[in-house]
Amino acid sequence: MVKLNKSVTSSRRKVRKAHFTAPSHIRRRIMSCRLSRELKQRHNVKTIPVRKDDEVLIVSGVHKGVQVGKVVRCYRKKYVLHIERIQREKSNGATVYVGVHPSNCVITKLKLDKRRRAILERRVAGGKDAAAKGKHTEESVAMEQ
Repeated sequence: MVKLNKSVTSSRRKVRKAHFTAPSHIRRRIMSCRLSRELKQRHNVKTIPVRKDDEVLIVSGVHKGVQVGKVVRCYRKKYVLHIERIQREKSNGATVYVGVHPSNCVITKLKLDKRRRAILERRVAGGKDAAAKGKHTEESVAMEQ
């Protein structure tokens, strides 16, 4: 494969270092989840960074198929989500949350507040501009002649 962008590295070592030393605001973007079919149709967005109080369904991994659970914590340091009913018991009897990577989850219910709505609207508006980018219309062709 040919490298398209010269300013972006393809070195495995550098990419891994960038991933594991990423600051919190970039980790938020990395920890994005797909939306369920219904949410995808309603909001016209494929993925969104997951947050506390979203409801997610685990679609792959050991805990796959367990009923929908609410996100208790987004553990950015470890790149995992802690989900309501996904727990295990330690040897001393204490229960702890099991970390699940966001790529293994699908968001089934969004916690919408003012900022999240603004993010969705901005993403939809950006998508419309990108879809029309580079397309010639009859008016633009007529103006060129």
